[in-house]
Amino acid sequence: MSNEVRVRFAPSPTGVLHIGGVRTALYNYLFAKKNGGKFILRIEDTDQSRFVEGAEQYIKDSLAWCGIQIDEGTEEGGDYAPYKQSERKDLYKKYTQQMIDEGTAYYAFDTTEELDDMRETLKAAKANSLNYNSITRNTMKNSLTLSAEEVKQRLDSGEPYVIRIKVPAKEDIRLNDMIRGWVNVHTSTMDDKVLMKSDGMPTYHLANVVDDYLMKITHVIRGEEWLPSAPLHVLLYRYLGWEKDMPKFAHLPLLLKPDGNGKLSKRDAAKHGFPIFPMEWKVTEEDASLKGFKEEGYLNEAFVNFLAFLGWNPGTENEIFSLDELVEAFSIERISKAGAKFDIDKAIWFNQQYIRKMKPSDLAALLLDQTKAAAITCDDSKALAIAELLQERIDFIPELLSKGQYFFSAPTEFVDKVVRKKWKGEAKAVFTTFVEKISTVEMKSEDFQATLEQSATENDTKVGMVMQILRVAITGEAGGPDLMKIMEVLGTNEVSDRIKKATSAFDQATNNE
Repeated sequence: MSNEVRVRFAPSPTGVLHIGGVRTALYNYLFAKKNGGKFILRIEDTDQSRFVEGAEQYIKDSLAWCGIQIDEGTEEGGDYAPYKQSERKDLYKKYTQQMIDEGTAYYAFDTTEELDDMRETLKAAKANSLNYNSITRNTMKNSLTLSAEEVKQRLDSGEPYVIRIKVPAKEDIRLNDMIRGWVNVHTSTMDDKVLMKSDGMPTYHLANVVDDYLMKITHVIRGEEWLPSAPLHVLLYRYLGWEKDMPKFAHLPLLLKPDGNGKLSKRDAAKHGFPIFPMEWKVTEEDASLKGFKEEGYLNEAFVNFLAFLGWNPGTENEIFSLDELVEAFSIERISKAGAKFDIDKAIWFNQQYIRKMKPSDLAALLLDQTKAAAITCDDSKALAIAELLQERIDFIPELLSKGQYFFSAPTEFVDKVVRKKWKGEAKAVFTTFVEKISTVEMKSEDFQATLEQSATENDTKVGMVMQILRVAITGEAGGPDLMKIMEVLGTNEVSDRIKKATSAFDQATNNE
């Protein structure tokens, strides 16, 4: 096998890509780039009955959004094309035939009803296993129990069949996992898995082993759910004569529910109101509401940083890493064996940190995209000023518009508690004086501040007594960014109009005409 590190991400295009799959792709990518290797995308579409239109493109779009660059794949090409298993169908027949000829696999003609009967019989006998294995295969309809003549007759007549691996009866299969150490499985617990289905398509087990070998994959980094299948794959490498070229395995820890009790699922996301998909999935009406991290306002860099820490840590106090820095810091040895709890609050924290690090001009550009989509007029200078004021106060990019709505329209609702507590005679007097002193010439924040202080002094009042009610009048809210800078963005005419309208609304609310 080549000395070059070669890893693959091999998803099935059967629907939306779960965050666990994205993490698998990310760890493969980080490992490959850390070691100067190649990241391969292989589409495992052998199960045509579960194929979903659009899923393959969704996978590619999600990886691209995360910044995961594909070195070899269905679009990129490569020396080991094709990279879609449905286009490699004829390759697999050669290897199943080799195993048939060498006695490590066999034809099985059992019908669905016969398989059900076998399991019911085993269940009634309280057997330890309901598997099609080294014991039960001797009672079934296969090329191990039928004569060679009858097997040939059945094959020639076109009778449906599958090809199963012949697992040895009493043997230990050992695997040295890069994360979990030595894994030992006795073959009595394994079943004779189907390698080739009746439709002529290989199962995952055969196809992934053959493809990994032919594509010179050096390391298989995949989810913990595939660990029970690893001994079978080791056995396939041995049967096909490739054991010395077998890749190293690393089985990643599960992503757990926020409480740590069980595997993270779509249902958990719906229950707690957080995304578990990288991007929105809109293939069917039923799935139309499946939002992704992207649409929820997460920056791709923040999402990747968060994802990397779900099961891995750099061994330092630092938590903020760019993709290139993750490549430099990454190592398989620092991946945990234990499942990683999904903590959406941590994801939000990462997003906050990345927003705070952005250039205000970049934030302003994103705000302009939002205002354009909402048919709201906003020029570059106003967008930049708003971005600078809100940068430290938002968790998500869409909040530039939602939390900054008062920059574009006067409030129609006010914080009632503040109005009833703060709307007093002195506040009304300061408002009247302040409006009178504001000229039609645009003022800077310091001019507004000086004018407000002067208005308060003339009415024997401290600025602090009227500041909150003035904020409510201007924005409708009790807190927020620097009020003087907000007024500078709005301009003197808009500020005057808002104060006048708010004064009337406050009087009505407090019955103080």
